[in-house]
Amino acid sequence: MSEHVRLHIPGPVEISPATYEAMATPMIGHRSKDFVALYDDIHPGLQELLGTQQPVFLSTSSAWGIMEGSIRNLVKKKVLCCCSGAFSDKWIDVARRCGKEGEALQYEWGTPVDPADIDAKLATGEFDTVTFIHNETSTGVMNPLAEVAAVVRKYDDVCLVVDTVSSFTVVPIEFDKLGIDVLLTGSQKALALPPGLAVFTVSDRAFDRASTIDDRGYYFDFLEFKKNQAKSMTPSTPCIATIYGLRHQVKQIFAEGIEARFARHEKLNNIVHEWIRENGFEFFAPEGFRSKSLTCIANNKGIDVAKLQQIMREEHKIQLDGGYGKIKGTSFRLSNMGDETEETIGNLLNCLDAALPKV
Repeated sequence: MSEHVRLHIPGPVEISPATYEAMATPMIGHRSKDFVALYDDIHPGLQELLGTQQPVFLSTSSAWGIMEGSIRNLVKKKVLCCCSGAFSDKWIDVARRCGKEGEALQYEWGTPVDPADIDAKLATGEFDTVTFIHNETSTGVMNPLAEVAAVVRKYDDVCLVVDTVSSFTVVPIEFDKLGIDVLLTGSQKALALPPGLAVFTVSDRAFDRASTIDDRGYYFDFLEFKKNQAKSMTPSTPCIATIYGLRHQVKQIFAEGIEARFARHEKLNNIVHEWIRENGFEFFAPEGFRSKSLTCIANNKGIDVAKLQQIMREEHKIQLDGGYGKIKGTSFRLSNMGDETEETIGNLLNCLDAALPKV
């Protein structure tokens, strides 16, 4: 492990030895009573974390599978895609490739989504689905979920699909209370698991909509997930080893205490923010809309970000993110999500202090 490079990128994040050990539990058949017991063991905790009484589904895919599945299961008229960063921008392309009519509600990267703009669009009656990313990982912007959900609830025929890939278990999210129709997340960020597992839940209204759509496909068919989950099964062969890891992580979350987990993420995030201010950097996201799981730092000092990444990797065995997409190099991102502690974040910042004079 001396050559191990520790991940401080915003996904995949660092995975603990205890999680790997849990994932090494002997394999079982996915149509066996053992798998039923495994799913049943995890399911109530996932419902609590998602704030729902609805069934919670496990998909052997990245979260993008469920993002595409949401389009195929829900869009009959037209989808409004709230676009404010690399991942939310991609959703409109996904919709069109699925043969759906879509419109981008486009914002400059770093600008939060404005609920009033969504309201104005939905008032036209053109749309029956809205896609929305709660925490835009590429920019470090946390968009106003409760306010957006309140706007969409005004329209009985509009379904709201929410990506919480980098906010789930970092801040409170109440699916039932907010009236969301699809809420999805992935394994590789705050859950601190390997990539390849998506977790999601679906409202009754969304199930009703899906039942009226013939070309929703099979692999991500919400009704197939619902039918199989009723038997504590998945529609197709699941990534059982990662689900063992999920069981471990869910137990760890409740052992820590969910409120304590939220507080830990906020505290670590604040430590990073204080370092940013002390070192004369600026935030890419505006005040009041900054992620609690990662920070996108504006490179206002004009440092050589690529060189910083190289020094951190070669001299300190830490991998940093050098900015995503069109803001690569003009920004860089630091993650504090998952199983990070004051000690690991302190080590990250100490190593950055040592590396910065060299760039």
